[in-house]
Amino acid sequence: MSVSEIDVDQLAGVMPSGPNVIDVREPDEYVAGHVPGAVLVPLATVPDSLGLFSAEGPTYLICLSGARSMRAAEYAAEAGFEVVNVAGGTKAWIESGRDVVTGDSPA
Repeated sequence: MSVSEIDVDQLAGVMPSGPNVIDVREPDEYVAGHVPGAVLVPLATVPDSLGLFSAEGPTYLICLSGARSMRAAEYAAEAGFEVVNVAGGTKAWIESGRDVVTGDSPA
């Protein structure tokens, strides 16, 4: 199944609309720094956490570089969800100079 993909510049462009962003990294990675508003759903828990995916509009999936989030996106897409993978991931977001949130809260 084909999954749509965007880069961090495109993600930044949709951030003002308050998109559903899910970070599939491990808790320690998330706490160290994540995209503002991103909700932590570690990759291994995605199958049990599909209730956190948006039924209205796309859910944007992000990890460190885009590989784990692509696996999560493929799984969620097969389950019928509209998902978009963020190519380059949190690493590209940070390298672009954008703000990150530290700690275990989304914002």
